Amino acid sequence: MSVIVQKYGGSSVADLTRIGRVADRVAAARREGDQVVVVVSAMGKTTDQLLAMAREVSATPPRRELDMLLSVGERITMALLAIALQRRGEDAISFTGSQSGILTNDRHFDARIIEVRPFRIEDELARGRVVIVAGYQGMSYRREITTLGRGGSDTTAVALAAALRADRCEIYSDVDGVYTADPRVVTGAVHLPAIGYTELQEMAEAGAKVLNAEAVAFAKRERIEIHARRTDDAPGDPKARETIVRADVAPAPQRVRAVAGDVNVAWLRGPGDALALLDVAEAQGVPLRSVEAAGGSVQAWVSLPRVPEWERARDAFAAAGFATETDAASVTVVGDGLTEEASVLRDTLACVRAAGAEVRGVSSSSFRIIVAVDRSLADDVTRALHARFCAA
Repeated sequence: MSVIVQKYGGSSVADLTRIGRVADRVAAARREGDQVVVVVSAMGKTTDQLLAMAREVSATPPRRELDMLLSVGERITMALLAIALQRRGEDAISFTGSQSGILTNDRHFDARIIEVRPFRIEDELARGRVVIVAGYQGMSYRREITTLGRGGSDTTAVALAAALRADRCEIYSDVDGVYTADPRVVTGAVHLPAIGYTELQEMAEAGAKVLNAEAVAFAKRERIEIHARRTDDAPGDPKARETIVRADVAPAPQRVRAVAGDVNVAWLRGPGDALALLDVAEAQGVPLRSVEAAGGSVQAWVSLPRVPEWERARDAFAAAGFATETDAASVTVVGDGLTEEASVLRDTLACVRAAGAEVRGVSSSSFRIIVAVDRSLADDVTRALHARFCAA
C-alpha cells in the first residue's frame, strides 16, 4: 500500500464549502487504496489577519508570541477537515506539527526543520486512518512551538513525504502548476509540465508565488517528486494539468525558463563589506538573499514578509550605514547558463529600458539575473522580459 502526502493551501480551505471539497478529494484517494497524509494551511487569509491583530497591539511583537498566535490557524483547519472526513465515513485524526514529530531549530517565525520523527503518524496509518497534519509549524529542541516562515506548509509536506518514504508529494492550490510567470501579471504565461529543482528554487527565491523555496531545497536533497495541481480540478480529469518537479528534467531549448517579480522586498545598499552587513542581519534575525560586495560597497535583498519587526531591523541597518530602499522591486530572469553569452544580460537591460524603467541595480549568475527597478513598474518590466524570452 502506497503512502501519498497531499498539501492544501489557504485558498483551497478558505471556507467550510472548500474544506468539504477537499474532504471529498481525500476520501477518493483513500478509496484508491493509498495511505493518505494531508497537510493543511490556515483558512484563507487567517494568518494575515492574526498577524495584523498582533501588530495592532505592538509594532514589534515578540517572535515567540507570534509563533504561539499564528500556529492556531492551521490547527483550526486540521480539526475541521478531520471532522469533515469522519462525517464521510473515513476514519481520520488530526495532529499538530509537534504531535507529528517535526523538530526544528530554536529560531522563531522562520524556523528550519532539523529532524522528523513520524512515529505517531505511522501508527495511525497502520490503523487505517487518514492523518491530517497542521502545516507551517513544529517544535524546537527546547520544546517551544515554532513556525516555518511564509509558505512553510509546503516544507512540512515535503519533509513528511521524505520521512514516510511516500510515493509522491501532491501540492494543491488555486493554479494548475508552475508557469513561466505569474498568470495574474502576464496573461500569456506558459504552463510548464515539468521543471527541475534548481530552476524552481531560483523562481521561489525570486518571489514567484509557486512553492516555498525551502520546500524545494528539501525536495532536492531528498529527491522527493512533487506534483503541483489545482484543487478544483476533478480527480482523473484528462484535461487537468499539473507540473511535476523532479531531478531528471531535460534542459529547456532556450536559456531563460521564467521571469519573476517581487514587490514585497527592501533593497539594502551601503559602503562597507559583506561581513558588516551580515553581522547586523544576524543580530536582527533578518534573512538576506543575493548578497553582493565589490569596490567597498555591498547590497542585498530582504523579503519583508519574513521579517515581522522590520522597523527595528531597518533602524539597525541604518545605524550601521546601510540605506534601505522600499520603493524598489526585484525582477528576476531565471534559467541556466545565463552568463555564458553576453546577449542574455544585454537583452534583459534593453527590455527594462524599453518598458520605461530605470535600471537601478543589476546582479547576475549562471541561474539568475536580478534587476532592481521602481516598484510601480515591476509588472511592466516582468511582462516585457517575458515577451522577450518566454512567450509561446
